[in-house]
Amino acid sequence: MKDFYGLNLKNLLEKAPVGVIIHRWNTCIVYANPTALRLFGLTIDQIIGKDTFDPKWSFVDDAGKQLQLEDYPVNKIKRTQEPIQNEIIGVVSSTQEQPRWLMVNAYMEGDLNSDNRSIIVSFNDISDFKQLYFFSDIVENTQDIVIVCEADNIKYPTGPKIIYVNKAFETLTGYKKDEVIGETPRILQGDLTDKEAMSRIKIALTNNQAVTETLLNYDINGRPYWIEMNIIPLKNKYGEVTHFGAIERDVSERKFHLEQLQFRNQELKALKSELEQLVQERTVELQKAKEKLEKIAFLDPLTNIPNRRFFIDQTHRLIKSCNRRQLSIAFGLLDIDDFKLVNDTHGHDAGDLILKELANYLRVFFRADEAYCRYGGEEFAFTVVIERAADLEIITARLINGIRDLKVSVNGHDLSVTASAGFKLCHPSYGVDFEKEMKQADVALYQSKKNGKNRATILK
Repeated sequence: MKDFYGLNLKNLLEKAPVGVIIHRWNTCIVYANPTALRLFGLTIDQIIGKDTFDPKWSFVDDAGKQLQLEDYPVNKIKRTQEPIQNEIIGVVSSTQEQPRWLMVNAYMEGDLNSDNRSIIVSFNDISDFKQLYFFSDIVENTQDIVIVCEADNIKYPTGPKIIYVNKAFETLTGYKKDEVIGETPRILQGDLTDKEAMSRIKIALTNNQAVTETLLNYDINGRPYWIEMNIIPLKNKYGEVTHFGAIERDVSERKFHLEQLQFRNQELKALKSELEQLVQERTVELQKAKEKLEKIAFLDPLTNIPNRRFFIDQTHRLIKSCNRRQLSIAFGLLDIDDFKLVNDTHGHDAGDLILKELANYLRVFFRADEAYCRYGGEEFAFTVVIERAADLEIITARLINGIRDLKVSVNGHDLSVTASAGFKLCHPSYGVDFEKEMKQADVALYQSKKNGKNRATILK
């Protein structure tokens, strides 16, 4: 073989990472390089001189079905006299349960009419790739959320970086893959996310350990939801942790029912001597109390729109979103003109009715991804994403004109009101501080009042 193939070629084949087997035309094996011997689990003495039939191993096709002898690569070349390119087959031996997957290329060497023809077959081990391909289909279509992050940097604020999310992640969070690849899972967390749980996760990742936690996350529109996550370290074939995989499930409904059940059980222990009807009545009362507390926590009781607490939380999330998307954001304050005079003239009931009508108008005026609230008294606040600076002037004009056109019926009379507003336009490149920007909006509001009311002033 050395004289026929040349010394340099033989040295190359001996060191090649691809398995190479050379058959005579009668399929008898005359050469196999070390990579081929390793792939088939044979020694040189066990393979040289053998033909394609050997009870120690067999081939299967891409679907796992055993190949017939005539469809083995060497026999297929002999039968068709056509080369084989990138055909995937598996080799199964008596010592292994799962096939080793190979990409096969083969061709005939020599004169078509000569008995000295050879068949050269090369095998490339693609087992890792095929297994990854198989499992990616499962992961992509599972109903559980799957996130994969790099493990080389988990420090705040840049790491760990997301490199993969599946369809279930997009459905739950509203984020698209290209919006979160390169980001950190912290974009899903907010001020109410459990800091102790986050600390436990950080410790586990630092130590390359698995961890299970339940966290409060927020979707792209700020809707809160509870997630149960199992984070596991992913290792390469050398045993090194290269990534972390998180398998997550939305448990909002389950957590809600669990909390409700725990609370109800406590009540049952306290009222165990009461009849079932009394327990049911008490449960209804508790549910109403819970709804009332939630309403107090997030909604203004008079106008039924978000209160200051909820507005601040939403605005901080909006600031993060604008920083990520490099969009401008406007902070606004609006105050009803001469509201004290309305109360003094028509009574506080009329004033309350005006506040409600204005709140209804704001609910329709602002989009779902913008934040607004009753800030206090007759004052309202809002934050708006601005793509172009000129858009803010259009928005403020619509807002002031729309309020001017409102008609509030009080004791058979239609009352009209006007409002003054102040806006502060910010760009994330310059840094955005909530308290500072709201004070600037208040300065702009004061200028509107000073300049005759019924107008909006924009500070840039």
